[in-house]
Amino acid sequence: MVRIYNTITRKKEEFKPLEAGKVSMYVCGPTVYNYIHIGNARPAIAFDTVRRYLEYKGYEVKYVSNFTDVDDKLIKASKELGETVPEIAERFIEAFFEDTGALNVKKADVHPRVMNHMPDIVDFIKVLIDKGHAYESGGDVYFKTRSFDGYGKLSHQSVDDLKVGARIDAGEKKEDPLDFALWKQAKDGEISWESPWGEGRPGWHIECSVMARQHLGNTIDIHAGGQDLTFPHHENEIAQSECMTDETFANYWMHNGYINIDNTKMSKSLGNFILVHDIIKEVEPNVLRYFMISVHYRNPINYNRELVDAARNSLMRIQDSYHQAAERLEKAVGTEADKKVLEAIDANIEVMKSHMDDDFNTANAISAWHELTGELNKYLRQPAASKEVLEKFMSAFETYSKILGVGLERKELLLDEDIEKLISEREEARQNKDFARADEIRDGLQEQGIILEDTKDGVRFKRG
Repeated sequence: MVRIYNTITRKKEEFKPLEAGKVSMYVCGPTVYNYIHIGNARPAIAFDTVRRYLEYKGYEVKYVSNFTDVDDKLIKASKELGETVPEIAERFIEAFFEDTGALNVKKADVHPRVMNHMPDIVDFIKVLIDKGHAYESGGDVYFKTRSFDGYGKLSHQSVDDLKVGARIDAGEKKEDPLDFALWKQAKDGEISWESPWGEGRPGWHIECSVMARQHLGNTIDIHAGGQDLTFPHHENEIAQSECMTDETFANYWMHNGYINIDNTKMSKSLGNFILVHDIIKEVEPNVLRYFMISVHYRNPINYNRELVDAARNSLMRIQDSYHQAAERLEKAVGTEADKKVLEAIDANIEVMKSHMDDDFNTANAISAWHELTGELNKYLRQPAASKEVLEKFMSAFETYSKILGVGLERKELLLDEDIEKLISEREEARQNKDFARADEIRDGLQEQGIILEDTKDGVRFKRG
């Protein structure tokens, strides 16, 4: 029995999908105006792991994750870069797939884009206006927040509390500070679409309501995203969706915790955003994924190189044991299988499943994997090994790998200190006129994306 912590009820609940054996799941995707940062990578990895486990449990999962391909950030980037909004969006959607693919994140069944759903968005807004939940004002359309009695139920805030911090910004034409934009009138030179209210584009919140309904129906099983989206984005999605359909929008709400960088919350104002595109030049993507799931998805996670290196060493222990088992298997003979060991492997998998059933606790699942690794290492120390036992150990490791999305093949990236040692060895080889060895070191580094540069202060390196 899978139990999920539901943000809207603030408790763990037994997971009961709308349709037996099937799961509908919507995960908020990125705004594609730049490469994704590590904060974007966390929900991609966390909810990919949720999907993997549900599929392992036998569910047929329809997984939808959107791209916001038009908004203020894209329009700003368009002006700065001298490119059209669609050109920028297309480039960074490709970059998203490249970066998340490296992290072994499976593509969604559907990756809807706002630009492809304009007629659906307009029709959705028309219904809200007709039902008295929205109004047009000077070319903009706003949602009447007070028209929805349940507003605040996800973030557990009352309308009165929210009113204290609400305001009407310059240029806004809304009736109530709590109201939010469904459609924005186009400014000169901005990308826009025709609508009954004039040229414009959608507000941010409406897009996910429309695309979730279009691809998954009026009510979905799981809606997920980062903790920062709880309010106002997901709160507003609930309001507009439930006013439009008169049905529950999502039965289970899942939110992953924040990422800190060296114990400081990642934020644009502090300039400590780290792009995945840059990280995976130095950190093997498999290690980064392992690091990200080593903490329960709802808890905050602290990113720094020391912790990542510790995760690398931890993962290497698992991989080393798996490959040692593979080597022993090649030489294994018909030694009688130890039934106690076989039973211990089965018991370990059951422990892992109990952790994953408990709100997808990957941190505890990884601990169970290390316990299994310890059992395998203990078994490998025996002079004779059973083929059946080794195969069962390896199969169990592969089950962990499939569920957690962590590969068992090791691809090691050189650490800075390793590179410096090779540079010193190359310099020594050059001084000894051993140019063949010097070239060999240089070429080997180049194969791993390490470029050497001769400067007046000596040889320096950079990662390509």
